Amino acid sequence: MREIQLSPTLVGGDKDNPRYETNEPIPVYDTSGPYGDPDISIDVRQGLAKLRQPWIDARNDCAPLSERSSAYTKARLADDGLDELRFSGLLTPKRAVAGKCVTQLHYARQGIVTPEMEFIAIRENMGRERIRSEVLRQQHAGEGFGAHLPENITPEFVRDEVAAGRAIIPANINHPESEPMIIGRNFLVKVNANIGNSAVTSSIEEEVEKLVWSTRWGADTVMDLSTGRYIHETREWILRNSPVPIGTVPIYQALEKVNGIAENLTWQVFRDTPAGTGRARRRLLHDSRRRTVALRPDDGEAPDRYRLARRLNHG
Repeated sequence: MREIQLSPTLVGGDKDNPRYETNEPIPVYDTSGPYGDPDISIDVRQGLAKLRQPWIDARNDCAPLSERSSAYTKARLADDGLDELRFSGLLTPKRAVAGKCVTQLHYARQGIVTPEMEFIAIRENMGRERIRSEVLRQQHAGEGFGAHLPENITPEFVRDEVAAGRAIIPANINHPESEPMIIGRNFLVKVNANIGNSAVTSSIEEEVEKLVWSTRWGADTVMDLSTGRYIHETREWILRNSPVPIGTVPIYQALEKVNGIAENLTWQVFRDTPAGTGRARRRLLHDSRRRTVALRPDDGEAPDRYRLARRLNHG
C-alpha cells in the first residue's frame, strides 16, 4: 500500500488569515511491484521474478512454440550485431495447445475463478477500510449496465464482470512477471503511462528507467510507443522488468520498417508487426489508425500502400 498526500483545502478567512481544512491521504495499492520493496534486490539483467508462472503451468493449457512465428523476429535473432543489446534470458514464447484458450475471459465464461482473479479481489479491497472521509466514500449512482456493486470485491464478482464483458484482465501467458490487475467501470480507476524514445537521447537503460519510474509514480499499465532503432530489443528488456501490463503501438514500428514512408506500408508489413509483438508478450494494443481497423488485402480497394497512406489519421 501507499498513500497519496493531499493539500489542505482553503475554506474561508482572508488573505492575511486564511482558513484551511486538512484532507486525509488516499490509500492506494502499490503498482511498483518489487521496486517498492526495499528488501528486494533487483538485477535488471536478470529481470523480475515470474510471479504468475506457477499459475500458468498449473492450468496445463499452453505449450512453447517450436519456432518464432514472425519473420521480423527471426531476422532480428539471426543478427549477430544485436547480441550485445539482446536480453540474455530470452523466454521461449508459449501459445495455447490445440482446442484450448488461455485468456482470462475464457476462464471467466467457463465459471472458473483463477488465481489472477483472487489476487485482483485482494488488491481492489486494499485500504478501503482506512478511508474515513464521507466525501471520499461517495459514489455516483450512474448506469450499472446490469452490475450490482458489492460492498467488498470478491473473486466471484471479478469473474462475473469479466464474463459479462464489463472488465478485462490483461494477463498474457508470455508476461509472467506482471502482477494481475483489472480494468473496468466497476473497479478502481486505472492510470496508463506512455513511454518512448526521446528525439534527443535514448537507450535501453533509459527506457527501462522510464518504466521503473512510471510504476513508482502509480502507473497501472505502461504503453511503449514502439519507436526507435532497437525497439524490438528494448521492448524485451522492458517486459522482463515490468510488474505491470505492457502495451504497444504497432503502427509506429511498422512505419519504421519502411523508413517512415507511409506509402510503402503494406498490409503484410503491418500484419507481421503485431504478430511479432503479440508473441513478444504484450497484452494491450493501441490503435491510432482509427479507420484502418477493418482493412483487408482483398477488400477490392486500391493497393495497400495508397490505401493505408490515405487513411492514416491521428487527428
